[in-house]
Amino acid sequence: MTGDTEAVRAGARTALSSWRNRLSGHRGRVGVIALAAAVAYAVLGLVKLGNFRATTFDLVIVDQAVRNYASFRPPYIPVLGMFHGRGMEYLQLADHFSPIYALLAPFYWIHDGPASLIVAQALLFAGAIPFIWMFTRRVLGVAPAYLVSVAYALSWPIAQAAAFDAHEVMFVPMLTAIMIERYQAGRTRVAFAAMLALLLVKEDMGLMVAGVGLCLFFMGERWRGVLCAVFGLGAVLLIRGLVTSTFGGESKDFWAYNHLGPDLPGAVLGLLRDPIAAILLPFSEEAKVDTLFLLVWPTLLLCLLSPLSLAALPHVLERMLSDRAQWWQADFQYSAFTAVILLCAGVDGLARLLRRLERPDSRQLKLAWAAAVCAVALTLVPRFALDQLYHPAFYKEPKAAAAEEAVSKVPSGVTVEAVNSIGPALTSRTTVLLWRREGYGAPWVVADVSRWEFPFGSLDDQLARVNELQGQGYVKVFERDGYVVLHRP
Repeated sequence: MTGDTEAVRAGARTALSSWRNRLSGHRGRVGVIALAAAVAYAVLGLVKLGNFRATTFDLVIVDQAVRNYASFRPPYIPVLGMFHGRGMEYLQLADHFSPIYALLAPFYWIHDGPASLIVAQALLFAGAIPFIWMFTRRVLGVAPAYLVSVAYALSWPIAQAAAFDAHEVMFVPMLTAIMIERYQAGRTRVAFAAMLALLLVKEDMGLMVAGVGLCLFFMGERWRGVLCAVFGLGAVLLIRGLVTSTFGGESKDFWAYNHLGPDLPGAVLGLLRDPIAAILLPFSEEAKVDTLFLLVWPTLLLCLLSPLSLAALPHVLERMLSDRAQWWQADFQYSAFTAVILLCAGVDGLARLLRRLERPDSRQLKLAWAAAVCAVALTLVPRFALDQLYHPAFYKEPKAAAAEEAVSKVPSGVTVEAVNSIGPALTSRTTVLLWRREGYGAPWVVADVSRWEFPFGSLDDQLARVNELQGQGYVKVFERDGYVVLHRP
């Protein structure tokens, strides 16, 4: 018996060692995918920053908040405070409730500038890949896990978010991936900790927590589901109704449903008065339909077969029911909030479909679906931001030299009103305010009179403002390729 026991133990040790070796090999390969994705995302952002294509709204906003956190100061964002007429000491927490930005402070101890935000964002987006791989491996197997991981790395929502400055969405893919994978692995404490961390990302993330509750309810976890739903909705009402105003914001700032009612009760009543119109509202514009299709098509629509997709539903409805066209579109960062949820829902949806077809162990179908998902991601690359990486024109900017020289004329430590595309180049050494028609009386101004830029109504508005400032005593100290630097002695 002793000999048999020792043989069993030896066999177990051998099997465990073999499993660890295989896992170690997978770690390396998954790490390579994640690293390649992080590099691609970082290049997208850094090239735009270096070529003066990044924007003050929103890169400077985030930069000012994180720089203050890094210096152990409140997260003031003067660029937005002055824009809204609320002063230089306007808190980022009054704009979007994103205290999680404080976690980026160590990046500024290494390099003080917006490039740190771009690199951190790239790493966070790529950080979701190992958890997506582990989730998919348990459900579909090893080979599909690699294909699905590559599909995420190439996914259009992540590409669009990585290419558009830096935003609080950078934290969401990894947190949702941890939440889903750890729950699947039976590590519910870690899963719920990741879910609660979402509430520190943005004031509306309680809707996603409520969606998780809806998902749990339909999966049979009734009490957990109800608690999550109530907690998530309560968090939204508390943050938007009390916390934001405590920090100096106004709840109406982000009310985007005036077509339904002047406030939340009014909007709910508006929806109830005409339920048919409410059901059709998410499909009322071509841009909405396009975005909705693009959200589900990368999984070949199989995400619709999984209750996991319910976790994304409240956030998607928040966008599609609004009156802000930019929220509906696929061009910005908003779709990245739900990218991981819908991809994992596709994996789960396939597993559920195979069980219904009584072919739960069909490796061929699992591999075929994963390969198709990867192929769909590849076909969408030319339509979205990753397409820029293999076009030489992306790395060139004809006016870059002039822009760099204009920036060099502004001394450090001053307050400067800068055109939207120049602000990111100045924010690490000056207090940047957005150049606009009304003006703030800053001693330095950098304008670009060769092209229209937000928030001016037209190019003529910029020219008129430059002439007006010169009439008020500002001196032109630089002009080239449309860039004009003005100084008030």
